[in-house]
Amino acid sequence: MTHDPAPRFPAALIVAHGQPSDPGPAAAEIAFLAAKVQALMPGWRIRSATLAEEGALAREVAAAGGAGLVYPLFMAGGWFTTTHLPAKLAEAGGAEWRILPPFGLDAGVQALTLTLAREAAARRGHAPADLPLLLAAHGSFRSAAPSEVAYAMADRLRDEAGFARVEAAFIDQSPRIVEAAAGFPPGSLVLPFFAARGGHVIDDLPQALAEAGFEGDLLPPVGLDARVPGLIRQALRDALKG
Repeated sequence: MTHDPAPRFPAALIVAHGQPSDPGPAAAEIAFLAAKVQALMPGWRIRSATLAEEGALAREVAAAGGAGLVYPLFMAGGWFTTTHLPAKLAEAGGAEWRILPPFGLDAGVQALTLTLAREAAARRGHAPADLPLLLAAHGSFRSAAPSEVAYAMADRLRDEAGFARVEAAFIDQSPRIVEAAAGFPPGSLVLPFFAARGGHVIDDLPQALAEAGFEGDLLPPVGLDARVPGLIRQALRDALKG
């Protein structure tokens, strides 16, 4: 009598950049996110890794025990997601894994960004048209991809969410956040277009706003919203169907 082999459930790996100088906190944060997604997807095997943690990608690929899906927790489709991540994945034995579009290009995440801005205005008793909004993003001096995503999101906040004044500003390119924030009136909003709570969100962004004398409200980053695990679940389900 022969027995059928144990079923292989779909596998997915959430991958973030992480912090090379101190990889532990970022790795723990992404693992916590993966656990939330896993709770929503009991028929899957959800893992996580950061590129900054030595050996993490290879460890998680091996633990998954086969090919699967990679969900890049990045805001844009630049060098890291199109070149660096595929190379690192191949080195880790995951050449057969399928890389999905990054977090910031996920249609559900972009729709959530519009919702977060509208909700923030409503909590303050304002219509979006009466509340200036600064979209704070990472940016890059080496690639236009990160800023293109942020500028497109700023356009949607203006055209679809109804904010009369929306500007995108950056940590790593011009216009810098400190320069842009100085021109915003008291009571304005800053929405961090970031996937996780890294050093830029914890340290660089608040410092830039303080230096600018900004007197508005700094919202939590998009990636920390409670609806994000459900959006990742939907992206993984859609990818498996496709």
